[in-house]
Amino acid sequence: MAEATFTQLDDDALQAHFLLGVSRTFALTIPRLPLPLSRAVANAYLLCRIVDTVEDEVELTREEKNQFCDLFAQVVANQASAADFTSQLAPRLSQATLPAEHELIAATSRVVDITHSFSAAERHALERCIRIMSHGMGAYQGRDLSRGLDDMEDLSRYCYYVAGVVGEMLTDLFCEFDREILRQRDELLPLSVSFGQGLQMTNILKDVWDDRSRGVIWLPRSVFSTAGYDLTQLSPNTDAAYAAAMGELIATAHGHLRNALEYTLCIPKRHVGVRDFCLWAIGMAVLTLRRINRHRHFSSATEVKITRREVYTTIGLSRITHRSDLALRLVFATMSQGLPTSHPAPVAASVLALAH
Repeated sequence: MAEATFTQLDDDALQAHFLLGVSRTFALTIPRLPLPLSRAVANAYLLCRIVDTVEDEVELTREEKNQFCDLFAQVVANQASAADFTSQLAPRLSQATLPAEHELIAATSRVVDITHSFSAAERHALERCIRIMSHGMGAYQGRDLSRGLDDMEDLSRYCYYVAGVVGEMLTDLFCEFDREILRQRDELLPLSVSFGQGLQMTNILKDVWDDRSRGVIWLPRSVFSTAGYDLTQLSPNTDAAYAAAMGELIATAHGHLRNALEYTLCIPKRHVGVRDFCLWAIGMAVLTLRRINRHRHFSSATEVKITRREVYTTIGLSRITHRSDLALRLVFATMSQGLPTSHPAPVAASVLALAH
């Protein structure tokens, strides 16, 4: 879509267009949310995707990525010009960046105009999320990630910056949307961070070889060294120690996804759209985790990618069971059968402290 045609689309059509281009999953799940919640969540996802685009751009130095992330946080907070951000960043994007992301960067002003049209509480939630995410991504850009992360707490910290803070932002938006959800806020917030970590850990495990090809390892060295595998020598293998370490991470991700289910069950049953939004993400993550567990020595993300049929089965089960907590627990137990188990893992206090 040419930049000149952006003005021909209303806000909802514009956001739907970009969601379809950069994430088919969220293009599927966000419309399940009721208005005006879906509008704010769609906008939040696009803002996060802009930060992701900066982080993933191979032609930018670490210093330049930090500068662009900081500038974008200021743009979202209405303290800097979106047009200036676009004019500086757009010419620097390489062919390695997806065409849909080039297009999204070109339309930053329109996306941020939508952000600034929200209520003060909604804007605060989005601004806080982007500020923390931008700062956190910048902190990790300055590190040598070719040898992996240090330990589980280091992984939790990274997951907080890129996903846990998104869970907190969604919770703030849900609470703003409905007073009954607001009464559950203290229970929801820690679960929301765990929810984000479960989804992010699943993605990290699925994408381990894609990330490795870029010289990045998001796995914790301590877990693998304890099992007897040297993560600095990571390559496709059939090593039993590697499989054992992967099993520990799968068990941890499984525990976080169980927390994600508890988070969803805190949402009032009458908000079936909000429940579905959460349940679809949980279901797809569990199925992906199950594939990873069955094929711990996979060497490509395509080997553990769930099928379209599995996606629509997840959607169908959610629609049938979303009002019954008992049925949802049974479905989760069935879908996660065979996964290594752990107790729902609490998020470290040092990670939660990042929010303040």
